[in-house]
Amino acid sequence: MKELLRKIPSIHEIQQDGRFAEMVKEQDISIEQGTGLIQDAVANLRKHLLKGTWEGPLPGSADLNDFLLQQAEQAAKNKFSYTLSKVINASGTILHTNLGRARLSETAARHVLEIARNYNNLEYDLEKGTRGSRHKHAETLIREVTGAEAAMVVNNNAAAVFLILSALGKNKEVIVSRGELVEIGGSFRVSSIMEESGADLIEVGTTNKTRAADYEDKINENTSMLMKVHRSNFVIRGFTEEAETEELAELASGHEHVIFYEDLGSGMLYDLKNHGIGSEPLVEDVISKGADLVSFSGDKLLGGPQAGIIAGKKRFIDILKKHQLARVLRVDKMTLAALEGTLLDYLKGNEKNIPAYRALLMEADELKNIAHETAYFLLENCSNFSTEVKPDKSQVGGGTMPEVELDTFVLSIKHKWMDADKLEKGLRTAEIPIIARIHRDELLLDFRTVDAEEIPYIQNALFDLDRQG
Repeated sequence: MKELLRKIPSIHEIQQDGRFAEMVKEQDISIEQGTGLIQDAVANLRKHLLKGTWEGPLPGSADLNDFLLQQAEQAAKNKFSYTLSKVINASGTILHTNLGRARLSETAARHVLEIARNYNNLEYDLEKGTRGSRHKHAETLIREVTGAEAAMVVNNNAAAVFLILSALGKNKEVIVSRGELVEIGGSFRVSSIMEESGADLIEVGTTNKTRAADYEDKINENTSMLMKVHRSNFVIRGFTEEAETEELAELASGHEHVIFYEDLGSGMLYDLKNHGIGSEPLVEDVISKGADLVSFSGDKLLGGPQAGIIAGKKRFIDILKKHQLARVLRVDKMTLAALEGTLLDYLKGNEKNIPAYRALLMEADELKNIAHETAYFLLENCSNFSTEVKPDKSQVGGGTMPEVELDTFVLSIKHKWMDADKLEKGLRTAEIPIIARIHRDELLLDFRTVDAEEIPYIQNALFDLDRQG
C-alpha cells in the first residue's frame, strides 16, 4: 500500500500534462479552479486506495493521469453547469407546472433580452426626467386588453389574493362560498391565505350549491368583500348551483362598504370557447359584468411569465399600490418585460404568436402527420424499434381546464430489449432532456408540445438509444 501511495503523481506533474490546459480552456475556468479539481481527484484516489475500494487505474500505470483528468473534467461540468436547463416537452401537457408552464412568445423573449442586457426606465419617467413607477409599464396594456380602469402586477396569483385580502379585508369579514374554498398547487388553500391575511372568512352555501341570497344573508356592517373563486383546477358536476358574477356584482353595489372581488385563477384573454375548448370566462367579460377587482395568473392561459395580475376599479387598485405588501410582492424588470411582450401580442391580435395558444389550437391531423414522420425516421434508420401512431388525448395542465381533453395522435414506441422505463430514462437523461410519458409499457410521444426544430433532436436521441441498445 505504501508503495502505491508513493506512486501517486504530484499535482504539479498532472498540471504539466497538456490535457490539463485543454480542460481549463474547454471548461472556461481559472488555473486555480482546475488545480482545485485535480487536488480533489487525487484526494479521492488516496482515500479509496486506503479503504481498498479504488476501481480505477493504479498509481504507476500509464492511464492514471488521463483517468484523474477525466474525473476533474466531469467534476467541472457538474460544478459549473446550470441546474435550470432547457427540456423538450413531449408529454402533451401544455401548461406543465413541473416544466415551467407557459413558454414565452418570441415577442416577449426578445423584449426580456433587450431589457436584461441594458439599462432601462423601470422606475424613471423619461418625459419628466424624474423618478417614475414600475406599475405603469404593464398597466396600460392590461387596461387595453381587459377594459379595466387600472391594474398592477405582483409575483403570482396567490400573492395577488393575499395582497387584496390584506389591504381591503384585514380585520373584516370576507364572504366566500364553501364550494369555492379551493386548494391550489403546493397545498396552498384559499382559506389559509385568508387566515394569513387577517381577513375573517365567512363561509356560505354548501359544497355543491350556493346562491346569491346566501351571501346577502351574511352581509353586515363589518363585511368588506364578497369573494368569488373560479374553480379552475377541478370540476363539480351534477346537482350544482353557484352565484353568477352579475348577481354578486349587483349585490355588492347595493352596499357602499362592500367590494366584489373575483379570483379567476387562470385568466383568459382570448376566447377559446369559439374553438370549442373549455368554458373559462374571459377577464374582459368579468370586468364588464361589474367586478370591482379580478386577479389571475400570468403563466397559465395568458401564456406569459409567472405573475399575478390584478385589474379593476382605480380607487381600489390605488389602495393596493400604496400598501406595504406591494413592495414585498413586486416583480422585477424581466417579468415586466415578458408580460409587456405577451400583452402586446394580444393587443395586436397576434395570439397565435403565443406558444400556449399554438399548442391549444393545433389540429389532431397535423399532429398525426408529425408522428408519422418520426415513425418513418425510426423505420428507416433504426433496427430495434417498433412504432404505432394512435389516437390519444392531450391535457391543458397547470391546474387549468381539468375537464378539457384535446384530441391528439401520439407515437407509441417499443424496443426489442429495452423496456419503456429504460427508454424514458434514456430520453430524460439526454444532453437536452426529452420528457415523454409511459402508458401500458409503451413510451408515448405527443408532439403537441414540441416545436418543429426540436423534432430532429428527438429523432437523433432515439437513434443514439437504438445504437446503445
